[in-house]
Amino acid sequence: MNLLALLYIHWNIDPVFFHIGGFEVRYYGLCWVIGIAFSYFMVRQIYIDKKIGENKFDPLFFYCFVSILLGARLGHCLFYEPEYYINHVAEMFLPVRFLEGGGWKFTGYQGLASHGGTLGLMIALILYCKRYKMHILDVFDIIAVATPICACFIRLANLMNSEIIGKPTTVPWAFVFEKVDMLPRHPAQLYEAIAYFVFFILMVVLYKAYGRKAHRGFFFGLCLTEIFVFRFFVEFLKEDQVDFEQGMSLNMGQLLSIPFILIGIYFLFFYRSTQKSVQ
Repeated sequence: MNLLALLYIHWNIDPVFFHIGGFEVRYYGLCWVIGIAFSYFMVRQIYIDKKIGENKFDPLFFYCFVSILLGARLGHCLFYEPEYYINHVAEMFLPVRFLEGGGWKFTGYQGLASHGGTLGLMIALILYCKRYKMHILDVFDIIAVATPICACFIRLANLMNSEIIGKPTTVPWAFVFEKVDMLPRHPAQLYEAIAYFVFFILMVVLYKAYGRKAHRGFFFGLCLTEIFVFRFFVEFLKEDQVDFEQGMSLNMGQLLSIPFILIGIYFLFFYRSTQKSVQ
């Protein structure tokens, strides 16, 4: 018997946390709620510390929640499955799948892309800042501090769903995703969740120590750079998510990460490094 195989973690979690009548509460949705809640209270505390009025904070949650969900959904549909969703536009927005023989089936939003969520959030925050007369980079910096903890819980959600799995491996900490197959694989979702938690701690420590000294856009740039650089490299350990990625030297996740990395590096090192954030 392979002694390493004894150390593998057999992962066969029921994605449904509990039922309320005919309604299912899934770990996936629960992890999203927890991640957003952590981010909500973190950003709220920063708004309080900066003495930014409640009238400006209250609508921020709406802008963020809707834009992340809508952007992540559209990102998946247009980046990863455009052939299908171009012909099933309603399913981009509705959590159902229409059946060929008529009728429909509730599926939830199966497929959310982090790159789309990030882009959607950035667009929504630009609109928010115009509406409430705030400097866009001040808001980007605040949101950036809380973003990694939300990303951490999103990847934990993927782990609970046994999705976005890693490639086969013989490392002793490999996971066997029994809902997929019986091969030991890299727990790529867990790698990302751990990395994003570390990034969150780093962001909080740096913000407390240098928040008043750093130039506008510093934390925004740092957040984009650290998350998407890690995302770029961890993709080498993941299985392709869609068929068209087979044979590509860089997969879709890596190609979409490159613009965010470049934007992050620009704001981290090159954008008006003497201009301080408003306190």
